[in-house]
Amino acid sequence: MVMAEPLVLLPGMMCDARLFGPQIAELSAEMAVMVAPITQGERIEEIASGLLHMLPARFALAGAGMGGMVAMEILRRAPDRVTRIALLDTSPLADTPGDAANREPKIVKVRSGRLAEVMREEMKSSYFAPGPQCAQVMELAMDMADALGSEVYIRQNRALQRRRDQQGILRRCRAPALVLCGEHDELFTVKRHSFMAELIPYAKLVVVEQAGYMPTLEQPAVTTSALRTWMQQPLVLQ
Repeated sequence: MVMAEPLVLLPGMMCDARLFGPQIAELSAEMAVMVAPITQGERIEEIASGLLHMLPARFALAGAGMGGMVAMEILRRAPDRVTRIALLDTSPLADTPGDAANREPKIVKVRSGRLAEVMREEMKSSYFAPGPQCAQVMELAMDMADALGSEVYIRQNRALQRRRDQQGILRRCRAPALVLCGEHDELFTVKRHSFMAELIPYAKLVVVEQAGYMPTLEQPAVTTSALRTWMQQPLVLQ
């Protein structure tokens, strides 16, 4: 059996490796799995450039939320190094002027020591699927944010405010691509993911039932299965 190429996972905003805990546990027996932080730099381009110095020569790339946005920038910068790409609960669009402006009061609050308050406001229960796992997932999300701290929150929001539109990059992507989202995600909707999957010539769209913004934790088995299938796709799709 031929070993798959290394899998690089990029967590979402204010998340660490625990976002992919179930996937790391399952997939690391089959392939090399690496989690790369997206916590350094005030621009998506800067974060992507820093990561490219650390990553293997060629790798499969999966990013969730803001991690997906960094993944698209890595694909833009080094398409020859990215063997395949998975985009989970994310968006190729730039911040609108309104979205960028709305980040400012949150940054001010976080600067004054109110990170937990801001994160509670951001972790809306409507972003997650209803059910017994919702409170547990939200608690882990709060723990991850607390571990990363205020400076990372501010840097990541600055990067999100300044990010570029990546639709053109997705149209040019010829690698095996997975576009995955939770059916209950109201932040990055199913409609937006359908649109994103249509942009990419060889994309497969997976909508995870009983999951919202964090399907990796809300429905880990389904998400892991989708990632495994994507990793097993042949690299030459033409």
